[in-house]
Amino acid sequence: MKNILFACITLLLLSACSKQENQMELTGTIKGLKKGMVLLERIGDSSLVTIDSVAIDGDPTFSFTTTVEHPEMFYLYLRLKNGDLLDERIPFFGEASEINIQTSLENFGNDQVITGSVNQDKANDYNKIMRRYADRKLELIKKELEAKKAQNDTLAASLQQQRQRLVSSQYLATVNFAKNNGNYEIAPYLMLTDASNVNLKYLDTVYGNLSPKIKDSKYGKNLKSLIDNRNQ
Repeated sequence: MKNILFACITLLLLSACSKQENQMELTGTIKGLKKGMVLLERIGDSSLVTIDSVAIDGDPTFSFTTTVEHPEMFYLYLRLKNGDLLDERIPFFGEASEINIQTSLENFGNDQVITGSVNQDKANDYNKIMRRYADRKLELIKKELEAKKAQNDTLAASLQQQRQRLVSSQYLATVNFAKNNGNYEIAPYLMLTDASNVNLKYLDTVYGNLSPKIKDSKYGKNLKSLIDNRNQ
């Protein structure tokens, strides 16, 4: 009888620990928000699904606890007191850890500080690289429009070619970033979202460089499916 009781207690403890290990504890503050609803969402089968929400009434802080089997992209939305849903949202890599998001009502979706997620830290590094490409692209577009306005067709064509080469370089930058971060879920995620149309050999290279754990993750499996479909 004592052995049975001991076994039951052990199973309960193991179950509790396993559940806790897969939990994301999300906290944050939206400065300037007096009243509204914070929505936590993630991608379902084909669309965003609200998995939890919390009402804000005076205190701009919020907290969520949810199970995360594999690190994946979550989204924070804000519904104002009049019922309007803000167009902006905060995407962040959720994982089983304590994550904190600091933002404001005025700059919600554009100015936030996210801590506690290793994959999000990697995403921040990647976004810095992509911003440089975006800035350069805008610069080339501006110069190209000026060249067309001045009827300088030769310069306009040259600038257009530079922009096309920049796009190719941007794809390669995504591939290289993913290849160099094969131990993180962000690697297959970036290939799925930002480089799904690249040459198949690059998809194969990145997938082959993923660790076994990442290959078995949600995005790792999705990347494998993409490769299999491209091979058909």
